[in-house]
Amino acid sequence: MTSSRAEAAYQRSLAAFKNPTLDMLHGRYAPFVVAVLSLVFTPDRQAVPVADAHAEVGEATEALLSLGYDEDDRRIPHGSARDVCRHWVRLGWLVPQIEDDVEVYRLSAHAVGALEIAGRAGSGRTRVSTSRVRSLLEAIDRLAEDADADPVRRLARLEEQRASLEAEIAALRGGAAVAAVDDEQLLEEAENVLHLARELPADFSRVAESIKAMQRDVVAELRGDSRPTGEVLREYLQRGQHVLQSTPEGRAFAGALRLIGDPERIDHLAAQLHLLQTRPFSRAMDAGQRAELEAVGRRLEQGVEEVLTAQRRASHVITAQVRTHDPVRDRQVDDLLRAAMAGLQAWMQESRPGDRVTPVRSMPVAGVGHLRQTLSDVQPPQGPEPLHDTPVDVEFDDGDPRAWGGPRYAELEEYVSGLGEEFDLAAAFEGADGDTRRPVDLLGLLEIAHRNGMTEGEGISVVEAWRPDGSARRFAFGAVTARSAKEGIS
Repeated sequence: MTSSRAEAAYQRSLAAFKNPTLDMLHGRYAPFVVAVLSLVFTPDRQAVPVADAHAEVGEATEALLSLGYDEDDRRIPHGSARDVCRHWVRLGWLVPQIEDDVEVYRLSAHAVGALEIAGRAGSGRTRVSTSRVRSLLEAIDRLAEDADADPVRRLARLEEQRASLEAEIAALRGGAAVAAVDDEQLLEEAENVLHLARELPADFSRVAESIKAMQRDVVAELRGDSRPTGEVLREYLQRGQHVLQSTPEGRAFAGALRLIGDPERIDHLAAQLHLLQTRPFSRAMDAGQRAELEAVGRRLEQGVEEVLTAQRRASHVITAQVRTHDPVRDRQVDDLLRAAMAGLQAWMQESRPGDRVTPVRSMPVAGVGHLRQTLSDVQPPQGPEPLHDTPVDVEFDDGDPRAWGGPRYAELEEYVSGLGEEFDLAAAFEGADGDTRRPVDLLGLLEIAHRNGMTEGEGISVVEAWRPDGSARRFAFGAVTARSAKEGIS
């Protein structure tokens, strides 16, 4: 064996052990980590609130310490449960998230895989079984059939399968007995089903984490502002809407979802699993295996929901980032953070242990010159310019616009004063000049009559008023007898 081959194998081994999955299994506290995480996170409890997780990890730590498991080899970590969980987050075993405004922990795909490996290794049933070999051979046959595009060979295989099925159907119709399968083989196949089901959570978690990684890459590239904004918006909106097609894991999950997304198929799976619990071979399984077999369908549903939740969250984050993206503001924030980090690094080189930073208790006052110091006086500092009294009246091209104004009180008062002590208001309006026969002048005349005193009769008066544009309007009102004003208004 050459040194180059040995070195290459060793480098591959080093890279493998840097993976968080193997790192979790070969560390000093590996038994403690596997035991506690398997207690806190179960198939029915995949997300745990942060406060509850800290409390449960602390209780487990105290229980093991009280039993003396840390006296000789120090395999129980010291420190608060909060520090332990944060350390697991940094190592990539726990993933903090916000769900329904509550911060929760979830197992990462690496942690799920490590727990599955530890559970399989501790079960004591690691053997080559007929069902596993058959599953492998069937998978190879299916792969070869899918890869073969020759219609002649495919037709020959289908005819062979049909002949085999027809022979079996004819035998059963002829009264042949169904070949019984012994309980040992059924138990072996059930263990293979459990083995395959244990790998599902890690697979689903990897899909969800790949979607989250794609989300972080999209947001980072958007904030980097390395391409035109229009191009970035079009691409990111499309990726946000089709996030499952943006990663290899997502595309694989989308294909699997088409197989298990049918509600009828899920119901049929649940019925099959329940039927298996009633078969005699299931009595040879322990309670944990029976519960695990019963929960296979629920694991599928939870895994699908986990991936779909990650997809919805990624779509929401990417869409919100695209809508609120402001390159200038993001660049200013980045510059501010870099300046803060540079200042902190400079201070760390000059400071000593125990030194404190004086907090900024108020923002500095901006030097913007003199500003108005009082806001109570809302009046301008000077009054408006006086109106000019022009002796020559103005001329208008399209008629005097003042004709469209309010009642001409002065002319009406002068006109009413010459009508005698009492007069009929309708007759007075009909006898007025054309300039005071407008609808507004009728209202002004009614106002003057009301102020000077008037009497309403039982009859109805009808008058015709003329607007400045020459159009006529007819008005009807209760008959009014008015008195002349003793004093006019100015």
